[in-house]
Amino acid sequence: MPSVKMFTGVGIPLEMHKVRIVQKLRLIPIEDRLKAIAEAGNNTFLLQNRDVYLDMLTDSGVNAMSDHQLASMITADDSYAGSETFTRLADKLTEIFGTKYFLPAHQGRAAEHILAKTYVTEGSVVPTNFHFTTTKALITLYGGSVDEVLIDEGLKTTSTYPFKGNSDIAKLRTVIEKTGPKKIPFMRLEAGTNLVGGQPFSLENMKEVRKVCDEYGIMLVLDASLLQDNLYFIKIREESCKHKTIREITREIADLCDIIYFSARKLGAARGGGIITNSEKAYRNMRVLVPLFEGFLTYGGMSVREMEAMAVGLEETMDEEVINQGPQFIEYMVNELDRKGIPVVTPAGGLGCHLNAREFIPQVPQDQYPAGALGAAMYIAGAVRGMERGTLSEQRNPDGSERLAEMELLRLAMPRRVFTLSQVKYAIDRITWLYENRALVGGLKFVEEPPVLRFFFGRLEPVSDWQTKLAAKFRADLGDSL
Repeated sequence: MPSVKMFTGVGIPLEMHKVRIVQKLRLIPIEDRLKAIAEAGNNTFLLQNRDVYLDMLTDSGVNAMSDHQLASMITADDSYAGSETFTRLADKLTEIFGTKYFLPAHQGRAAEHILAKTYVTEGSVVPTNFHFTTTKALITLYGGSVDEVLIDEGLKTTSTYPFKGNSDIAKLRTVIEKTGPKKIPFMRLEAGTNLVGGQPFSLENMKEVRKVCDEYGIMLVLDASLLQDNLYFIKIREESCKHKTIREITREIADLCDIIYFSARKLGAARGGGIITNSEKAYRNMRVLVPLFEGFLTYGGMSVREMEAMAVGLEETMDEEVINQGPQFIEYMVNELDRKGIPVVTPAGGLGCHLNAREFIPQVPQDQYPAGALGAAMYIAGAVRGMERGTLSEQRNPDGSERLAEMELLRLAMPRRVFTLSQVKYAIDRITWLYENRALVGGLKFVEEPPVLRFFFGRLEPVSDWQTKLAAKFRADLGDSL
């Protein structure tokens, strides 16, 4: 996607699409926002969307479909079994990734469930460049554990390193030698590591991981949900790949994997997911679980209309002028905030802009969930809904003590082709005001804590009256302004 330099000398990203369908938004007054966040238990997942102006919670299932995707949905074959829609999707996956076998699932975590139930047993250890919440929970459910082998640079919030999602090969070897290859069902790579700021891995690093896996006879599994951002970064940041097409890079990545799974709520801009592989053995091992948990083998819990849209969306993912839009808008937002001295994860990654809550509100201790508190404050300040990616998103230790996260981030996701530049600028403005008044923000404590994936539906309350003080300052500074 081209960007343009204005007369001020500042480059701005250009939307490479035109808006033809619009959805009305509401920007409710701050008094109503205070009430809404309290009713939601200070958990942005529990906010009603009617009370949100900019929904930057996630890019999962909320990306705008193209006109070609919407048109394709009319041609869907509604057959329960043997659907032509399934065949078209399977053929598209084979064309792009070069894989023979496809198991459909209703979303990414359903694919993770099938993988975990098939391969994880008591005492299993899964090395990964970095864990994701649902992945870790499912591996733990079946008696396993995850061991992170991310490079040290990946946990530095401020950096210029282009591939902070890379695996540390020495760490990987140490995990394998300590655990023993027989207890490692697979090595998991995540494209665009979600919990450390959407940071990519390089193709060269992936090749090194593959060599280690071959040496010890371990399968390499790729979570390709955020692959499109990772493809873009490989194309523009990795010198050896700058002459390659997105399609060529995709095939090289796929050829290095034993199994690939993905959420099409991200990859393909539809609602669904699946597992692809060239291994008939792996396919047969997992196939039995699809009818048991998902649906028949030719729909896997998905609507056939979504499957048609997914096939078109996957093809559009091979177009650099499509997949570069999200990262360029994110980069604009990150650079503007960084220029103002507001702590953000750099370099800009995919998925969204990530505020560094630990530095944004250093007065809030980690056991009072600073990233969650910043999310509540962000909603109060601007009706902008982000997602906590810190200690609140972790699981407690077996003894019940809190596991403090390596990073405390508030993710402000950038769904593809959804927001205009003026809306991004609005978010920047409200973040700037909040940063100027950051001393007013306090912590949170649980009043209802689920035992698993607590960040989805746990409820919290402020440890003091800091939210009413923040709202009072907002009114004093901005009057009746929304």
